[in-house]
This record gives sequence, C-alpha cells and structure tokens, in this order.
Amino acid sequence: MGLSSALDTFCGQSYGAKQYHMLGVHTQGAMVVLTIVSIPVSIIWVYLEPILVLLHQNKEVAALAQLYARYLIPSLSANGLLRCITKFLQTQSIVFPMVLATGLTSLLHLILCWVLIIKFEFGIKGSAIAICISNWFNTIILALYIRFSPSCKETWTGLSKESLRNIPNFLRLAFPSAVMVCLESWTFEIIVILSGAHANPKLQTSVLSICLNTCGIFWMVPFGLSAAGSTRISNELGAGSPKAAYLAVKVTMFMAFLVGILEFSVLMSLWKVWGRAFTNVHEVLIHVASMMPIVATSAFIDSIQTAFQGVARGCGWQKLGAFINLGSYYILGVPFSVVSAFVFHLKEQGLYLGIVLALTVQVVCFLLVTLRANWEKEAKKAAARVGGSEVQAEEAQGGQNVHTDS
Repeated sequence: MGLSSALDTFCGQSYGAKQYHMLGVHTQGAMVVLTIVSIPVSIIWVYLEPILVLLHQNKEVAALAQLYARYLIPSLSANGLLRCITKFLQTQSIVFPMVLATGLTSLLHLILCWVLIIKFEFGIKGSAIAICISNWFNTIILALYIRFSPSCKETWTGLSKESLRNIPNFLRLAFPSAVMVCLESWTFEIIVILSGAHANPKLQTSVLSICLNTCGIFWMVPFGLSAAGSTRISNELGAGSPKAAYLAVKVTMFMAFLVGILEFSVLMSLWKVWGRAFTNVHEVLIHVASMMPIVATSAFIDSIQTAFQGVARGCGWQKLGAFINLGSYYILGVPFSVVSAFVFHLKEQGLYLGIVLALTVQVVCFLLVTLRANWEKEAKKAAARVGGSEVQAEEAQGGQNVHTDS
C-alpha cells in the first residue's frame, strides 16, 4: 500500500498531462518493485513466531500468528499487483470495473470461507487460503480488463523496457510514500502490542482491538474520498490547472469535514450498543462503551487527516508527509500513549488518547502546509515530474498567482 501510493502522483499527474502511455510505464515499474519487496516480507513472515516472542507476546498466540502468516504468503505478490492495478484504473477515474470485481471477489470469499473454515474445518489456515485465492481472483479479473478493454488502450500499450529504466525515478517518491504509510499503520500495531503489557492483557487487547476495528471500518469512507480527491488534484496539476487543483482541495476537505461529523454522530448515538456487534462479554462491553467518546472523536479527526493524506499524494508531498507522520506518531503520539497508560494508569483510554493526539497534530501540520502552498508552483512541479509539454509548464508558470489565501 505504501510503495504503490507513489502511483497516485505519477499516474494521476501523467494522465492530467495527457502523457497516457506513461501510466502503463509507471505501473509496470511499480509492479516490479512491489514483487521484489514481497520477498523479504515473506522471509519475515516465515520466522514470525520468534520475532513476536522477542516482543514479549504470548508464545501460543505467536505460533498461531506465524502459521497464519505462512499460509498468507502467496497473497503478498497478488496484493502488490492488485494495488498497482487499482491505482492505474483509479487515476483514470475508471471505477465501475473495480466495484464489480470487488463485489464478485467478496462473494467468492464468503463461499471460500464457508467451505474452508466451516465445511472442512481448516481454521486459520482456511482463512489465509481463502484470502490468497480471493486476492488472486480479483487481480486476474482486473488485469484481464486492462488487457482487453478499449478504455485502457491508450494507457496500457503492452510491456515496456522503459518501465525498468523508470524505476529509480519511481523509488524517489515510492520510498517516502512507504515511510509515510508505514509510520502511521505501525502505530496501531504498537498500541495493540502495548495493550498486552497490562495486568489484564486479554481484556485490554480485546477492547483495543474492537476500538481499532471500529476506526478501520469508519476510515474506509474518508479513504475513498481521499482517493477521489487525490485523483482529481493530481489530474488538474498534471494538466497545468492550479486553480482547478486548489478548488478540488477545498471540495475534498469540505466533504471530509461533513463525513467526520456524520461518523462522530453515528458512533455517539450507538455508544452503548456498538460493542455488541463484536462481543457479548459483559466486561468488554462496559470498557468499549467507556471508550466510544474517544473513538468517535478520533473518527472525526481521522476523516480530515485521511483527506489531507489524499491531497499530499495528489501533490507529491510524500516526503513531507513522512516527516509529519514521524513527528506526530513517534515523537508525540506513542510516548503520550505510554505515559497516559502506564504512568497515569489510564489503561486503554490512555493508549488511545495518544492516537487522538497524533491525528490532531497531523491535521494541524497538513493544514499549514496546504494553506502555505503556491498552487502555481505545484502545477509547474507536476509538469516537470511527468515530463509534461512545454506549453503546460508555461501555462502553470504564467497563469494567475494561485495561493490558498486568495
């Protein structure tokens, strides 16, 4: 997910600049990179148990996690290819085929889960196998669509050696993209690991898992919005239209604010009963209910933060985003979680307050960056990045001075 985020910038801006063949070039290069990266990740998954034990996790849980991860390894390469294909289509605003493919894949996945987990009682092995088959199914369907659909005849012109030569250029943006995403996602894993250090680790981990899953469910809506915003912003910058790009930013952020308000309202209205969707253990339900005001607040802030991440991807601000995420989560967020949970004994609430703090700092930082951005210069950078025409570059340079304070 992290490395492929660079395609939001490259493919989106190339499409806006009418450099259509470059979408296929960028995508192929990304596929090569993600396939190579899946090798060391696979090795880590093979030896996951000793790593988790080293992190003071329960040996039985670590053994099950390693078993699950090993059976999930075939899905790694499929997931990498699928991410690239999705970005390729998304930046062209080709959405319906992805919706259809995802729907078919979800149906297949339900059937596979029933057959492998319930019918043949394969347990977690069956779950992993079902995910592998489903991911490959989704990948193959979309790959066939790209190969044979007339919608992609200009953007996918076949395999190209240029994609290999373009890999260094791709990595310059892909690496900070990966850092930007990983720094954020790893924080939630760290919080779960920290919850296992409490006096009652089963209770704390259960509560945190429900809260984080809730956040993940509600995150999907603003993430889809950020993807649409990223596509629109990158297309407009690639086309040398700074005013249109900034308008897309404002629309994206306004919609993210409304989504955040809606999500906050839903969670607060269901705060007493939400936990029943996950468990019927009374003690866990009480703790989850006490967490809901914090979770609802984080959902609201996360909606805005996620939209800003889409703006960053559309503009090519991944390196700056990586520094913002580093400071937000690891200099402020995680230390605050540790102090709140273990020094002030706020337990799961203290752990989650660190996430809320990190999200708030992210929003403030990205807001300042966006307000100070010169969109005329951003359009010029986009033209240079994707090799746009001289006319587009001149339009971006000689157009009206478009600042966010206008």
